[in-house]
Amino acid sequence: MRLTYLLPALALLPLLGGCRYNYVPLIPPVAKVNLPPRIFGAEIRREGEELVLTAQLQGRFEAGYLNVTWFNGTRQLAQDSVYLDAAQRTATFRLRASDKGAYRAALGLGDSVMRLVEFYEVKP
Repeated sequence: MRLTYLLPALALLPLLGGCRYNYVPLIPPVAKVNLPPRIFGAEIRREGEELVLTAQLQGRFEAGYLNVTWFNGTRQLAQDSVYLDAAQRTATFRLRASDKGAYRAALGLGDSVMRLVEFYEVKP
């Protein structure tokens, strides 16, 4: 009696190999990661009567201008830009500022602001 159930089950066993998911890829596609460029090592320091801002751009980006807008508190002081490409990734900006203040510099590539760097010599 046990053999009568075992023989049909053994006959159907090869058909169970066909029961699998058809929509799961065996090898997943390669993920294309496109991270935006980033500004690293941005700092403002005082050199005599000038403020010096250095910034380094890392990541993949199209060649273009890195813009800086200088502020003292809420008052805009100046704007400047430096052309960067794959060979030139570091920018240095200078601002003549003999008075102590609460200085900020907004760095942007193209139309987007990427980083805000602050340098407080007095309370804002």
